[in-house]
Order: sequence, then C-alpha cells, then structure tokens
Amino acid sequence: MDDDNLKNCTSQLLPELSGLNSSDMLDALATMLNSHRDRATLKIMLHDCLYPNNSHPYFLPWWQKAIWTSLFGAMLLVSTTGNTTVIWIVLAHRRMRTVTNYFLVNLSVSDLMMSLLNCVFNFIFMLNSHWPFGSVYCTINNFVANVTVAASVFTLVAITLDRYMAIMRPLRHRMSRRRARLLIAVVWASSCLLALPCLRYSQTMTRKYRNDSSRTVCFMEWPDGHYPHSVTEHVYNIVFLSLTYVIPVIAMAVCYTVMGQELWGGSIGEQTQRQLDSIKSKRKVVRMFSIVITIFALCWLPYHGYFIYAYHDKSVTESKYVQHLYLGFYWLAMSHAMVNPIIYFWMNNRFRVYFKYALCRCCSNQYPHDLELTNADCISRSRSGGTKRQKHLQHKRLEGKMSHLSLNAQGGGAAANENATSAVLKRTANSIHINNCNNSNNNIDVITRQNS
Repeated sequence: MDDDNLKNCTSQLLPELSGLNSSDMLDALATMLNSHRDRATLKIMLHDCLYPNNSHPYFLPWWQKAIWTSLFGAMLLVSTTGNTTVIWIVLAHRRMRTVTNYFLVNLSVSDLMMSLLNCVFNFIFMLNSHWPFGSVYCTINNFVANVTVAASVFTLVAITLDRYMAIMRPLRHRMSRRRARLLIAVVWASSCLLALPCLRYSQTMTRKYRNDSSRTVCFMEWPDGHYPHSVTEHVYNIVFLSLTYVIPVIAMAVCYTVMGQELWGGSIGEQTQRQLDSIKSKRKVVRMFSIVITIFALCWLPYHGYFIYAYHDKSVTESKYVQHLYLGFYWLAMSHAMVNPIIYFWMNNRFRVYFKYALCRCCSNQYPHDLELTNADCISRSRSGGTKRQKHLQHKRLEGKMSHLSLNAQGGGAAANENATSAVLKRTANSIHINNCNNSNNNIDVITRQNS
C-alpha cells in the first residue's frame, strides 16, 4: 500500500464518518468486527479503498465473449425449440395426453423456464460481470433458478415412481390423470417452498473503480454475509444439494436398478408374444429414462461441486480463470435442458415421428413418410373449398382404424406395443401411392397416434 492509496482511502472515508465522534466511530467499528456479516462488508470496503482497481476486474476480450455467446446461443436455441415442440406434441394431440407424457410436459416447462427466464440473464451477468436488469429481477432470477432446478428433479422422481409402479406392481391401478396433475402441483409447491430464501435475501450492489467505471452484482446477502463467507448460505447449499441432487439421484438409481433386474432377469415358464412385446417395450422406456437421469447427474455434478469446494477454498473465487471456470460449469448444468428432447427423438419412435412432422411442417409444409396417408385416404379440395367437414369425418374414421394401436394401460407403460405400432405404420407407409397424393399434400389431415 502506497501513500497515494492511503490518502485516497482517507478522502473517501472521512466524509462518511464526519458525523461521528471518536467514541461513536469506535463503537461502530467494534460492532462491525463482532458481526460476521458486517465484518465481511468492512473487509470489502477497506479492500476497495486501500487497493482500488483501476478498471473493471472481470473484463473479457471480444473473441472470448464471441465463443461463449456461440456456445450458450446454440444451447438455448436447441433447448427452447426442443422443449416447446415436446409441449406442443403432447398438448395438441389428444392421444398423447397420458400420465407419463404429462410429466414430460412438466419437465419441459421447467426446462423452458430455466432457459428463458434464468439462463439468458445469468449468462449476460456472468459474461460481463455486471447485472443491468435491476434489483427486482435479481430477486426473480434467483428464485426462478432454484424453483426450476427443483421442479425438474422432482418431476424426474415422479416419473420414476410412475414407471416403478407400472413395472413392479402391474396389477395395481395405474396413476390417474387427476392424481398426476395433483402430483405436479405438489412438485411446484415444494419447489417454491425450497426457493423461498431467494425472495428474502437477494439484492444488488454497485462497486465503483478508479477510472469512474462501475459494475453492479446480483447476489444473496445472508444474515451472516454473502458467498463464499456465509455459513448460512453454505448450509442452504448443502440442504439444496441433498434434496435436489444427492437423495433423488440415489433413490432413482436404486429404483431403475430394481426395475432393470425385473425386466432383464430370467423369467419362469413360457411367455406369449404379447408378453414378450410388452417386456421389450418396458425395457426401452426404462433405458430411455435411465439415460435422462444419468445425463442429469453428470451435467449438474461439477456445478454443485464448485460451490461446495469454493466455500472451503476461497482462493478459487479469486483465480484468474474463475470466470471461464464458472461459465463452463454453468453451461454444462444448463445443457441438460436441451438434451432431454434429443433423447426423446433418439429413443422413442412416436416422439421421433412427431418431431419430423413438426420439422417438415416448418421447413417445407410436407409430411414425414411415417405420417402420410394411403391413396384412399387422400382428401382433395372441392372447387368451393368446403372440405372441413370431410376432413373431420375422415380424421375420425382413420382414428378409429388406428385405435388398436393404443397402449395397454396395465402393463404397456410409455412405449408398450411400440413394435407392433411401428410395424403397422411401416406397412401403411409402404402402401402409399405418393404420385396420386402429391397434389393434395397440403390438404391431408395428418392422423396421429398415441404415446402413453
């Protein structure tokens, strides 16, 4: 510390302390030193006063910002598009409105909220180390972050419970849609309850530098200080980590292990073809959700580990590369929101068909091969243009033809009879007379199928 810094510090502090006599000043300093929260604030104030930064301490060059912007932009685009499509697939098609799919919609809603209401603003904040969105949205942002994370995890637990009951207790009544909606409401209520401290302790603080620049930060100011000095925040992080990561991941891993042993274990006696198809379909469902949970655990592990480690080794927060380190961990954690729709497309035939339909509809107004109708089912537009009634009747008739593709509610699960469905659809597709339908593609009423 040189004389200039000392003089500068004195000139800044004296106006603030001019209204206090020596006794009051000593009492105030004693109070701050006895309070962990005030002691941390005093430390920051004295550090900024005695060792001021000449400029913004977390400034990234433009090319580094461009790289991170590209990575986060691609992730947000895939996440937003994919989860919006999943929501549309289920809500816009009556046969897709099943218990398991309701949970998938809830998972997509939480991931979509995380991407649009939290990730975008947090990325801008971390990229520039400056919060330009005000104190109100600072509170909302922190609250939404914890709510959506908890809702995603609790929804995965609900899906695991539904799959476990369908496979391990097939003779019991399956979860009704009403009960599923009630469980979803409980998921959001418990998530909001877990995130309540964010509404109480979120705030902003502006710090100024010698070259007249300043930056505003959004953070949690707990009764005993802020991260990484607050013991209260450390305890909250441990509780949050346990309830939204450690306990759910262990519980889901145990459940899927038990289900795997049931489905892949040896069976006694001969089985019918229908039973074999049901077991094969259940295996596909268990395999898909096992991958979803595994990717979730891997994506969030570095992020949670960073905060726990930083509390015990505070020097990591002062590292030269802390901004890149945190951006990397945060990108990995947020990327799980874009991975789920990709997994549905990759491992579920029905979702794959609907994704193709949505893509073809957006790009070329054409229909994917699996959703085209036979020549007999092509509906040509009359000269007067009045075909809505014909389309409606044709849709109902074809929907009745395909009703045998419905899943068995007792044992079919989310993908039961999928092989039989795919075979029927392939035979239907092979019988299409494309040449006779090319001129009326825009008038074909696409018939969808169930994904329970």
